[in-house]
Amino acid sequence: MKFGKTKETLNQLVADLSQFAAVIHQTHWYMRGPGFLTLHPMMDDYMDEINDQLDVIAERLVALDGSPYSTLQEFADHTGIKDEIGTWDRPMPERLEILVSGYRYLADLYQKGIEISGEEGDDSTQDIFIAHKTAIEKNIWMIQAHLDRAPNNDPAE
Repeated sequence: MKFGKTKETLNQLVADLSQFAAVIHQTHWYMRGPGFLTLHPMMDDYMDEINDQLDVIAERLVALDGSPYSTLQEFADHTGIKDEIGTWDRPMPERLEILVSGYRYLADLYQKGIEISGEEGDDSTQDIFIAHKTAIEKNIWMIQAHLDRAPNNDPAE
């Protein structure tokens, strides 16, 4: 299997992107308070972006003769992103911190994919991983700026 580890990483991303879309959706549904009018539609944009990444990742896996996870049970069994019941008692900054945490997890997974696909010589998948990681880092920056914090995307810092 020429791209075995790359395909494993792609499928991990299928599970994690599927789970993270639900986390973003929960934030979208359970938000209240200051910033609602701007943050609520922003969650739609974030969900669209994650779902677009999911589609590209799953289709790339299929193009490499892989089989993407495709059931809720498979997503739940394989994701590394925590699942929680929605509640109304979380303030928006805390919800946004949860999103930053999920985005950081994905950025790390994309970095792993960049390295693995590079080792396996899969330049096309590596390009996808690089582009998606860049988009994720931008979202981290934007949310962190909203929280009056630096992005902290540079691992050397």
